Amino acid sequence: MAAPATAVSTICGTPLGLAVTHTSALVGLEHRPVRVEVCCTRGPSFFQLVGLPEAAVREARVRVASALARLGVLLDEYAITVNLAPADLRKSGASLDLAIAVSVLGALGQLAPEHIHGVLLMGELSLEAGIRATDGVLPRLEGARALGVTAAVVPLANAAEAGLVHRMDVFVADTLHAVVDHLRGSQQLARAPRTCFQPQAAGSGGGDFTEVRGQPLARRALEVAAAGGHNLLMIGPPGGGKTMLARLLPTILPPLTFDEAIEITKIHSVARLLDAERGVVLARPFRAPHHSVSEAGLIGGGDIPRPGELSLAHRGVLFLDELAEFGRKALESLRQPLEDGCVCIARARARAWFPARPLVVGAVNPCPCGFRGHPQRSCRCSERLCKSYRARLSGPLIDRLDIHLSVPAVEVHALLSNGPGESSKAVRDRVVAAQNRQFERCSREGIPPVGNAALSLRELEQVASLDSEARRILESAMSQLGLSARAFVKVLRVARTIADLDESSRVRAPHVAEAIQGRLLDRDG
Repeated sequence: MAAPATAVSTICGTPLGLAVTHTSALVGLEHRPVRVEVCCTRGPSFFQLVGLPEAAVREARVRVASALARLGVLLDEYAITVNLAPADLRKSGASLDLAIAVSVLGALGQLAPEHIHGVLLMGELSLEAGIRATDGVLPRLEGARALGVTAAVVPLANAAEAGLVHRMDVFVADTLHAVVDHLRGSQQLARAPRTCFQPQAAGSGGGDFTEVRGQPLARRALEVAAAGGHNLLMIGPPGGGKTMLARLLPTILPPLTFDEAIEITKIHSVARLLDAERGVVLARPFRAPHHSVSEAGLIGGGDIPRPGELSLAHRGVLFLDELAEFGRKALESLRQPLEDGCVCIARARARAWFPARPLVVGAVNPCPCGFRGHPQRSCRCSERLCKSYRARLSGPLIDRLDIHLSVPAVEVHALLSNGPGESSKAVRDRVVAAQNRQFERCSREGIPPVGNAALSLRELEQVASLDSEARRILESAMSQLGLSARAFVKVLRVARTIADLDESSRVRAPHVAEAIQGRLLDRDG
């Protein structure tokens, strides 16, 4: 980081003060350093900001003037110009307030250049000179640390989030006065305490697989999906338990690792959804947007790019109930992120990237009334209406969902059964064991440690060797079902996961046969 240019010179007898502080802006999750340059002169009073500030940044002049007045520093007789560099980067939010206020104090001679050099400042000011929480503290701090910044001051309300950053001196403050005393060296601020990370095993909303009655095939499909990270489509009549099964899926997923928690915390911090007291996400997220969600709400967007539901569910579960009722444009926008595992939001001045690797679960009825193929209730929909309903889900989108599962109506004897089903813990133990096999195998083969659902075809050829019978079954299915090349790869990925659950080093015929059964829509249209 360049040294601040703080100087005092005289032009036509008028003293000129210059000061520089450093803060941060975010483009997606990417830290962009911002240099706050302040020039103060005596003369007609004004306070102007340049450097593409958005409305919330332009309003900083009011908050800064009031906060400095609480410290006894009045700006009535000064002409103040604030330049936010680089000038071509759009600045948004109120997190620049603290850096602007400190720069103004430096330009007025209240703080020496060496006091403010090399410190990253972020926080929103109140009119009473308090410091309020800001968003994106974790990605800002980690980005600044990567660029060589060694010290930072953040709001006290963000202390838990800031405590996740190591190898950097992060101080917390709740008033501007405390920050000034710290910079002058008269009273040091407290450091952000280390945040304890203890992941939660159960998913959002609690519940347990023991509550499920019947549906053995659905339980098995969810176990396979959880073990390999495979996207899932459930098709069946209302009341069959599709929503309940989806909401129980997080309870069988492995606990978060620290690196996964950091990824999720960054996204939720930028979206202003982070619990300030915890400062870190401890459980895999479960997101279930309503089918009226817009494309921007689902994928992300806005003038200032924000993450959508797809990214907010990163490393967790995104449940799309009544899938056929979602807007066509919103659904089709899922296609590329499901393949790439990330979302790119392109704007005229910048591109924002957000990670997006959730386990996507869709639920849909077989027809508009929901009872097509029901054993007791008759369907009231015409063939034309049914075809129109199914056409809402495009072939390319369906092709990207690894497992297609039929969820029939639950039989009465299963509902009246008194015996509890297998617990989430028992299923989760098998899922964790299967994932450990995947990671160990990837390590042996020199492949990045990822779940089977993220393996490329070349990597699959390394880790999913087929016996002769399995190869014959797969070739027959390709020709009879007309599977696409993408569907072929997904069948092979699912078969590899089934083999992992079976503790088999090779993919055998039963594994491939079970995986092919999960291509329901390829078979039935």
